Amino acid sequence: MPTYKIRGINVEFPFEAYDCQLVYMEKVIQSLQDRSNALLESPTGTGKTLCLLCATLAWRKSLGSFSTGRNAIRSQDTGGKNSEGPSSQSESSRLPTIIYTSRTHSQIRQVVQELKRTIYRPKMVVLGSREQLCIHPDVSLLHGKTQTNACHFLCQKRTKRYCTHFPRVSEFVKNNPGLGDEPIDIEDLVNIGKQSGPCPYYMSRELHKVVDILFAPYNYLIDPGNRKSLSIEWANSILIFDEAHNLEGICADAASFDLPSSLLTSCISEAQNCVDLAVSRRDQSNDTSYNPDNFAILKALLLKLEKRISEVQIDSKELGFTKPGPYIYELFGELNITHKTATKLIDTIEDATVLLEEDAKTSDPQKTKGTVNRLESISDILKIIFKSDGNDAHAKYYRVHVQEVEVKSSDTFKGKASRIFSWWCFNPGVAMEEFAKRDVGSIILTSGTLSPMDSFAEELKLNFPIRLENPHVIQDNQLWAGIVPVGPSGHPFNSSYRTRDSPEYKLNLGNSIVNFARIVPDGLLVFFPSYYLLNLCIDFWKNTGVTSTNSSTIWERICKHKLPVVEPRQSSLFPQAIDDYMAKLRDNSTTGAVFFAVCRGKVSEGLDFADQAGRAVIVTGIPFAMRNDPKIRLKREFLDQQALSQKGSKVLTGEEWYSQQASRAVNQAVGRVIRHRHDHGAIIFCDERFSKSNHQSQISLWIRPHLKCYSKFGDVVFTLTRFFRDAAISCPVKQKSTQIQEPGEKSSRDKIISLDKLDQDKFLKSLIATSDKSWSIEPSSSSLPCSSELRRVNISSRLSQILPANRSNLSFNAQKQTSSLKNNNNNSNVEIKKHEVIDLVDEETSSELSAPYFIKKRKIENPKNENLLQKCESGTREVKKEIAVERRTEFVNLETVRGSSSSNSTSLACENQEKKGSTFLIQVREKLSDGEYKEFVGFMKALKSKAMKIGHVLQCIMGLFSAPDRLPLLQRFKDYIPAKYHTLYEEYLEKTKTNDAVAVDLL
Repeated sequence: MPTYKIRGINVEFPFEAYDCQLVYMEKVIQSLQDRSNALLESPTGTGKTLCLLCATLAWRKSLGSFSTGRNAIRSQDTGGKNSEGPSSQSESSRLPTIIYTSRTHSQIRQVVQELKRTIYRPKMVVLGSREQLCIHPDVSLLHGKTQTNACHFLCQKRTKRYCTHFPRVSEFVKNNPGLGDEPIDIEDLVNIGKQSGPCPYYMSRELHKVVDILFAPYNYLIDPGNRKSLSIEWANSILIFDEAHNLEGICADAASFDLPSSLLTSCISEAQNCVDLAVSRRDQSNDTSYNPDNFAILKALLLKLEKRISEVQIDSKELGFTKPGPYIYELFGELNITHKTATKLIDTIEDATVLLEEDAKTSDPQKTKGTVNRLESISDILKIIFKSDGNDAHAKYYRVHVQEVEVKSSDTFKGKASRIFSWWCFNPGVAMEEFAKRDVGSIILTSGTLSPMDSFAEELKLNFPIRLENPHVIQDNQLWAGIVPVGPSGHPFNSSYRTRDSPEYKLNLGNSIVNFARIVPDGLLVFFPSYYLLNLCIDFWKNTGVTSTNSSTIWERICKHKLPVVEPRQSSLFPQAIDDYMAKLRDNSTTGAVFFAVCRGKVSEGLDFADQAGRAVIVTGIPFAMRNDPKIRLKREFLDQQALSQKGSKVLTGEEWYSQQASRAVNQAVGRVIRHRHDHGAIIFCDERFSKSNHQSQISLWIRPHLKCYSKFGDVVFTLTRFFRDAAISCPVKQKSTQIQEPGEKSSRDKIISLDKLDQDKFLKSLIATSDKSWSIEPSSSSLPCSSELRRVNISSRLSQILPANRSNLSFNAQKQTSSLKNNNNNSNVEIKKHEVIDLVDEETSSELSAPYFIKKRKIENPKNENLLQKCESGTREVKKEIAVERRTEFVNLETVRGSSSSNSTSLACENQEKKGSTFLIQVREKLSDGEYKEFVGFMKALKSKAMKIGHVLQCIMGLFSAPDRLPLLQRFKDYIPAKYHTLYEEYLEKTKTNDAVAVDLL
């Protein structure tokens, strides 16, 4: 296992590291050593998670040994308020704890799998919720606060139904000091609990006090209640936020709330139920554990709040009612709700929740499975407004807003209009500053899409002196990125509200997608700025496009090339849409599928469309949020006011934030296309606004070097076709059967398609069956011959060694046992002590396409790639001869397949035909160079896989035979073409003689 010395730290890495990975690890260690915060962007497929783990754990190990193998109990009696307060002298001497967070548990599951691949074995645990960890037969069926309260109730010894799993935790952890020494996930904890008896939830809570590294979702750190429950020494600890591109939004939402009048009405009803239940218990069984007067007071306060909100004067329905953040204390003060009384009110709500749950269990035990107590939302709101420290300074970053919404029958109460009372936080740094107060060592934020970084750092109100925008590890020929400002007819693409409704825009966009659907193999993703525009265009395409020369609508022409799937608005229908898309990709009778989706939707955020699942991404516009949305408008006003009050300093304005939010959504969407180092694909920006420098500067750095703006649509079609044609030859081919992976989900390895010897009969039959339409831009029928110069690809060099991208940051000699590396950004040294040449990105994990948890995985069988293409790439003279022998079976007896194979054919005729075909192949091999002959073989393979049309391939092969000394081959090749294509062949031959290239005709 290679060991790299980075800034004096020996980092043991499981594979040979790329330059960009060494730079990434160097930045991580610099952040840890300097106690500085870091923003680190590295595209998906560059191994950032593995780099982050190895660098962080190597640094931690340099400070002292891990806690594994020792029954060391650190601060077991430290919890609750103590963990939030100042540390004692003995606690401050502890080694730092690493808290590694990500967006979802499925992503954390993948991080744990990456940890298993390293040599490091720190003591670790994954924190999960009761919904994931509880094994009690009754409590495990509940959800939310209902489940939490039921768990607390059953863990009390005085309870008759005392949980038997809870008391076993302490003894089990004590008797198993090695628990957590090896990487364990949530599923492992659950299995331990089921087999040995201890509660997995409380077992993880016990373990987290003594671990070296703790894994948890974001909300365990951001939510004050969850954070308070952690027994962690925050001073000097390391906080890592992986997949942090949405962190600012999560922080702001966690500190905000919306209170609809319908929810408030339900809370009033529940408060009345509590009054009735408490009175009934007191009268019937003399039970005085619940005071009905407290619930009556709660109801009265909620009624007053409802009345106060309904009395707010709203002059403009569009603008609503807005006040500065501190106004909320004035409003609640009128109701006598202050810091002192809020605590009592929260306690009353907790009693009300327990009372309602007990009543539900008594009346209908099954009812508790779906019980939702809405009063809990009032408790959460009070905790956001009235912080435990009694400080109201954070209110200046808020705005109070009341707006009227469309009245529904379910949202009305006694004829009152439906309103939403909101308290919105416009400074995400409110949540992050809590960590700065606790003197954490470093905060590292990393993701594949953090750009633009300036706005990201400004939003979180933290200083990030260490930043990195890493390049990708792919080659230049693996990505095509282009800006398409105009459509086939020359009409400009612009999805802004001024032009998006015009028929010309929708017609050109539809015709463009028809062309791209024909060019792009397998999966195609089309992202719209909004659901409105998505539905608008699809409705138009389904009813438009029929002309005198074309009887099909645009939608029918798209469906001819790709089977469509449309992203649903409802989350419940999304798994079905994904399943449908996967099934259409697997359908061998089609040429792929197209997924119409929206930026910021589930398709753009959560799924991994690697390989055939996403060969190209089309972005149809810039997803600007609605300017008249109250939250957006107030956010912009807030930032502009901040900018005016801080003149002379570089701050984020409302317009800059507005633009950069849209750009970040675009970066997230286009990140679906390249998912690992062997992947290839195209990114197509169909909006003229992307040609402006300010928008291009906000696109992810790894895409910018590949980005090119095309003034003519024909140039786009030509270069894009050439890209996929060359990629079919130079890039490893994956099987068509595919699965879509949600980050963190694990699947079996994707196998490579077998390039079997092309059986003569099957090959030519498929060739004959292929349409002879020439390459063109729909709905034009003009053709475009290919240039031999543009087609040439050195396949053997491409496949024999895949080099990392962008070696400008570091100089690295992979052949030496010991090298020294210098980062151009700083003077720190990186040394290699040991060296093994092993791929960093293991194909078992990075090249896979696995389904998310809600999709049943399908087992796909595929033969191994032990065939002609591998032999063709060996480069030896012996194998080249063997290729010629094998190729005889592909072209011999062509006359028979062409229609001469009657029952009167004799074996002698077959032998003569075989000799004739063999002789021709020998002559072809002699006249063509090694690269050209491999190219010739590639075109035959493309025909077999239906990657190219017969007309296109004929032109390309004729281009190979067009040199003066190869003209005899050009003439003889006609003998091996089916008679039905002789006319087409003669037509191309005539064009070749008169002109080497034909321009693309547009409508």
